[in-house]
Amino acid sequence: QVQLAESGGGLVQAGGSLRLSCAASGGTFSTYSMAWFRQAPGKERELVAAIAPDHLAGATFYENSVKGRFTIARDNAKNTLYLQMNILKPEDTAMYYCAATSFSTYYLASIYSYWGQGTQVTVSS
Repeated sequence: QVQLAESGGGLVQAGGSLRLSCAASGGTFSTYSMAWFRQAPGKERELVAAIAPDHLAGATFYENSVKGRFTIARDNAKNTLYLQMNILKPEDTAMYYCAATSFSTYYLASIYSYWGQGTQVTVSS
């Protein structure tokens, strides 16, 4: 149904920046809540950032540790979700996943049902 494909991960030094992209297909992108999750080895998956569908004016949510450093955005014309990551820290090292849901409660991690394959972000110190 909904297919998601992340790209843009890589190795970056602490303090650097990286921009992740998620290309979506198979659904009406503008009506979906979208999110970025991450999971580091030995840790639980966590919601990093989320963005509401257009009918909720694209409201956003950020996990506290990334506020002011990460920006989530969507380009509905391109069916693409982005995560701009600035001032990266070693603690940001994780596999990052794009996720989508047809529900509008974008801030609720448990509602996400469509997932990408993940893209690795590694931040060196």
